[in-house]
Amino acid sequence: MLSGLLKFTLGFFLAIAVLIGGGVATALYFINRTAIPPAKPIFANDSPQVKAQAGASSSTPTPGAATQSSVDSTSTPNPTESPKIQSPKPLPPGTYRGRVSWSQGLSLRAEPNQEAQRIGGVGFNQKIIILEESEDKTWQKIRVEANEQEGWVKAGNTKKVDEQQPEQSGQQ
Repeated sequence: MLSGLLKFTLGFFLAIAVLIGGGVATALYFINRTAIPPAKPIFANDSPQVKAQAGASSSTPTPGAATQSSVDSTSTPNPTESPKIQSPKPLPPGTYRGRVSWSQGLSLRAEPNQEAQRIGGVGFNQKIIILEESEDKTWQKIRVEANEQEGWVKAGNTKKVDEQQPEQSGQQ
């Protein structure tokens, strides 16, 4: 009788250990699966530049190279830059050049509100022209330099690009 009671107790604790081990293993599996962020989706209406950046992240220029290419594109046309920008156009009064500083890129909207129709997207570090700001300063109307598309983005996700004249005078 003592042997039967010992077998029952040992079997009971062994079953509990197997159930706890299986539960922990299953929980760890699902935790690890949900911890991996999915790849950024590419939509059919994204600009070709966004598709190229998503396909080859190694082609992202370094900050020094970006400054140099923008200097080259303003003084003399660079063969690699010429397909994107034919010639630098003078900016209308009150506008300035900038770049997208939000690492995930921005949604381009038809109106300055979150519920407005999405009309496109702007990739990280893409050149833009800031045309105006909304009255409450929470939205900016921009023009994408690559394809001349205009729309509204949330303010604070862009960075003004300094004009190249002060840098040139400091180098001479």
